[in-house]
Amino acid sequence: MGRSGCGKTTLTQAIRGQRIHYEKTQYINYHDAVIDTPGEYAENHYLARALALYSYEADVVGLLLSATEQYSLYSPNITCMANREVIGIVTQIDREGANPERSAEWLKLAGCKRIFPVDSKSGRGLDKLLEFLKITEKTTKTQK
Repeated sequence: MGRSGCGKTTLTQAIRGQRIHYEKTQYINYHDAVIDTPGEYAENHYLARALALYSYEADVVGLLLSATEQYSLYSPNITCMANREVIGIVTQIDREGANPERSAEWLKLAGCKRIFPVDSKSGRGLDKLLEFLKITEKTTKTQK
């Protein structure tokens, strides 16, 4: 989850090994093991309720925040709203003017214990995120 333009769909394409191309997410998209949500759901408090419901469909919830953001969309300790592990994903870390450390601090304030800085276009940082998701998938399957 994250605001429009923070890189949710681009990250989804990178995780799935697809060619990166712009594609506006208009509704909730289920891709294998990834749920891609429209940014408007995080930006509008009426639509944000749907994010809470869709988080129950996931084993792990990712809060995305671009390293180019000038403010955080997330309230302090918002992760307690989900009954799943919530990780922070700092996107667009290689863009000009990026400040991944600031975005990581904002995600920590939101309650994220694990932070993954990534750049979906170059692939930087994706290996650590994918490794974590694979470990989580295995753990979740053995618990069910």
